[in-house]
Amino acid sequence: MARKERRAVVSGSVQIDAKLDLHGLRQDEAHRTLRNFLLRSAAAGCRTVLVVTGKGAPARDDAPLWHGDRSERGVLRRLAPFILESAELREVVLGYEVAGQRHGGLGALYVRLRRRSR
Repeated sequence: MARKERRAVVSGSVQIDAKLDLHGLRQDEAHRTLRNFLLRSAAAGCRTVLVVTGKGAPARDDAPLWHGDRSERGVLRRLAPFILESAELREVVLGYEVAGQRHGGLGALYVRLRRRSR
């Protein structure tokens, strides 16, 4: 997303057409939900959507070692760009950018969708 477009969205002069909150979903659920949301939004003619991934829960020092890397945070936040850049979404996703503070900051993304073919 170009700097000018991002500023317009952050300032409110460009409308966010739809919003998706991925909080509480597992990776496979989040992938499927995000994919379906973007395809439906593009088909409906949406141009800019907001995807809330969350920043991730703070690492817990008391988490068991088998629980994974205790320093790992924001799994969905890190997964979202891979989904957005996937071959299956290349025809609908034009670009994405970290959201402005009023829309979630590092825990959200503005996603710009391509215009529908006529």
